[in-house]
Amino acid sequence: MKIFCVGRNYAKHAEELKNEVPDSPVIFMKPKTAVLANGLSFYYPEFSKDIHYEGELVVRISKSAKSLKKERVKDFIDGVTMGIDFTARDIQVQLKEKGLPWELAKSFDFSAAVGEFQELDSDQIKSSSFTVFKNGELVQEGHVREMIFSIEEIISFISSRFTLHKGDLIFTGTPAGVGPIHKDDCFELFLNKKCLLVTDIK
Repeated sequence: MKIFCVGRNYAKHAEELKNEVPDSPVIFMKPKTAVLANGLSFYYPEFSKDIHYEGELVVRISKSAKSLKKERVKDFIDGVTMGIDFTARDIQVQLKEKGLPWELAKSFDFSAAVGEFQELDSDQIKSSSFTVFKNGELVQEGHVREMIFSIEEIISFISSRFTLHKGDLIFTGTPAGVGPIHKDDCFELFLNKKCLLVTDIK
């Protein structure tokens, strides 16, 4: 199982981090050891002092695929959910300043919280919206239509470089509103007003 992530896929998020809006999808990967299952706690790692949450829509691949055309993507998705891309922002800033890859800031153990999957057809996915609550306060909200690169474009692009397999996950990017986490925080993520992911910080 592979985890693909899309960076800077919402214009306002790129703006809040003072990044340029990309011309093509920005892709990075996490190992399967990054998965944090729904309901489990995230333990603050010792190597960072500035971990941020990034709430995202996550899609799951249903079968192997290579070089998919955009119009065929809908037949290769069997579930969607919400996820959190936990990011060591202090480390990421240092890596970006040196022009180095992001893995140390993005791909550490349990850095990809994944919620309960739902089956939605392609039209339902396109009309989906989501929200992220931190300690009961709304901190992020996004809509699939606000993505710079659509889910079809993302999966087609990834499959042109990597062979996709059943069970692969794709984090599709985060909207504006990311911020730091602290011990005892509790996060609840909703897709179309249904809570699919809950995690607290230890």
